[in-house]
Parts: sequence; C-alpha cells; structure tokens
Amino acid sequence: MNWITNYVRPKFNNFWQKKEMPENLWIKCPETGEMVFHKDLEANMGVIPNSGHHMRITSGERLANFFDNGEYAAIKTPEVALDPLKFRDQRKYVDRLRDAKIKTGMDDAVLAGRGLVGGTEMVALVQDFNFMGGSLGMAAGEGIITAMELAASEKLPFILFAASGGARMQEGILSLMQMPRTTVAVERLKETGVPYIVVLTNPTTGGVTASYAMLGDIHIAEPGALIGFAGPRVIEQTIREKLPEGFQRSEYLLEHGMVDMVVPRHELKSTIVNLICLLLKIPPVILALPPVEEAVEISEEKPVEADKDKKPAKKSDKTT
Repeated sequence: MNWITNYVRPKFNNFWQKKEMPENLWIKCPETGEMVFHKDLEANMGVIPNSGHHMRITSGERLANFFDNGEYAAIKTPEVALDPLKFRDQRKYVDRLRDAKIKTGMDDAVLAGRGLVGGTEMVALVQDFNFMGGSLGMAAGEGIITAMELAASEKLPFILFAASGGARMQEGILSLMQMPRTTVAVERLKETGVPYIVVLTNPTTGGVTASYAMLGDIHIAEPGALIGFAGPRVIEQTIREKLPEGFQRSEYLLEHGMVDMVVPRHELKSTIVNLICLLLKIPPVILALPPVEEAVEISEEKPVEADKDKKPAKKSDKTT
C-alpha cells in the first residue's frame, strides 16, 4: 500500500491538477487591443507588429539594441544622499527607492554606457520610466553630468534617450537644481564640438523637457511619443478649451517644428549613425544590408520555385 499511496496517487493528482500560467506571456496593444506573445514583442524591439505602437522597453534593452552586438562598458553613477529631506507622504521615500531598485535592478533612473555604434565609439544614456517614472533626482542628475563630462573629455558623440515624468518631488528643490546643472553640462559638451543627439520617447515631460532634453543638436522622436512640459489634461483645465487631436504627440510636434524628425525604433540606430557621420564629416556607414552574393542567390531562386511544376525545356528549344 505504501507504493500506491506514496507514488501512484501523487502521480494521478499531479496529472489532474491545473497548472498555473504566468500572467505576462501575452501583451495587449493599447491602441488596437491586439494580443502579442511576449517573445515576439521582444524580438521586434517592443513594437507591436500590426499597429506599430511603440511599447516601453527597459534601459538595458535599449542599450543592448543600440550598441554593436549589445556590448558596452557601463558608466558608474556617483553616489549621492539617499533621502536628504527625510521625505514621507503615504510611504517613506527610502522605501520607494528600495522597491524601485528591486523592481528594475538599477541604482536610479538612468543607465549610461560607452561602446561602438556602427563602428563609431559613442556614449549613450537612457532614462528608464520604470524607475519611479524616470524622475530627475540628484542621482540621475549626477549620472547625466558624469556621462556628458566623459563624452566631452574623450570627444565622443553623446546620445540621450529621454523618458521621464519630470523632477522628483521627494527631493524638492534639490531635484529642481539638476535642471540648471545639466544645462551647464550640455553647454560644456557643445563647447568641445561633440554632437549631442536627443531621442524623445514616450513620455518626456516636466523639468526634463524644460532642460537638457530640448537642448540637443538634433531632436528625434519615436512615433506616438508624448512630449511636453505640462500634460494635455492640465492644459485643457487651465485654458478651458479643447486641444487639437494628437496634441503634444511626436507627429504634431514635427509639423510645428518642435522636433527634427520622427523615426521608428527599428531605424533609430542607422539614422543616428548616419547623422553622426554627417556631423563628424566621416564616411557614412551602411547598416543591416544583406551581402551582395546572398541577394543574387535569392533573385535566381525565385523563378525556379515558381516554375517547378513545368517540364524542363529541350536542348533544341534553347538553341532556337
């Protein structure tokens, strides 16, 4: 009876027991409601295949897609005081920081790296919206300034991927001071003649838009990104008027001269590489093109597959 009760019965119980499935295997498109398998979405760089909606991606995924072969050297962010104001609302600020670090695996809202992009060495920095809304605090400000100073000293192009809800309210005036500090760092960067390109992602608002995010040499926006200082709802409540359709979105800002171009995520890397080559006056780099031999083989195989049911022609027919 021990064999039946200890082995056979558990086997039957496991067979009939319902298995638990993870909840995040399928992602729903906010625009169309389309369900996309998470691995397919990751392989497509976070872009919904049919609708083209750009989902948020992590800072690690962003840098891995941007640098050649996903290889880069991380730039360490200087340490700052964690809770200088001893701030508390519904929860302590230190508790919110701890949870955000556990959730994202990051020290703060920015991640910077140095590596090759299209064979040209660059410095790139990404704001991660998953870390407390990508808010600008002392640690994020120090990270941006450190990365910009490195790019200026080494004379490397600097690429910024902005995504933020604004300044971090838990740090009060100390977070607002990061706006002029990062602005000064941008000016030092431009004094060296180093290209500074800003990629505006969804969303980029508040004090970030009012400082370093709108001071680039060239401003690129991802499709459908919300970009502005105050949100549309706040503006409507203030002026008591209905805003135009698509107000503060990338396409609307492009029409009104606020950004230079709107580029899909798949084309960002090649676009930035060509812009850097143009600004540095170096030969352009062609990315993601198949070899010539492979293209010839494909073109020769197509007619053979189309006529595979037909009989081969006779030798006499070829000569005539």
